[in-house]
Amino acid sequence: MINIVLYEPEIPENTGNIMRTCAATGSKLHLIEPLGFILDEKRIKRSGVNYIDKVDYQTYLDFDDFISQNKGEYYFFTRYGTNTYSDVDYSDPNKNIYLIFGKESTGIPKEILRKNIDHCYRIPTTDNVRALNLSNCVALVTYEVLRQQNFPKLLRSDPFKGEDYLKKE
Repeated sequence: MINIVLYEPEIPENTGNIMRTCAATGSKLHLIEPLGFILDEKRIKRSGVNYIDKVDYQTYLDFDDFISQNKGEYYFFTRYGTNTYSDVDYSDPNKNIYLIFGKESTGIPKEILRKNIDHCYRIPTTDNVRALNLSNCVALVTYEVLRQQNFPKLLRSDPFKGEDYLKKE
């Protein structure tokens, strides 16, 4: 199972977009408090569209609370990582994978990263930007995991218009 972990997210629109990604991919969302918003805020609902009720998510008091309740392989995404997210072999669909992303302003605390230095990964960018948008990062890495697993349980055609939609006149 793919688990998306947000460490103290601050921007409700990002979290709403990530909820939509979780609904689209069947990933579970883990939110580590404190959050920079209230989960029932209008902005969360707007960016998550009508999919929030389809998201399996859980909140935690802090990082220690999260660790105590979740076992598996942890991958930390930070601009300070020296390996790239695509260097990882995520292909085993039986592994419990946790993709951990930090808050928008400061990321994951250095103390946590230092303890997990061999599991810190970076999304390569130019030197023109400090970091990419959080929801974009989550989608990029989640779909890399799914690609390596051959997109299990995901539809290969549009469920509403059908597989032959483009062929029809």
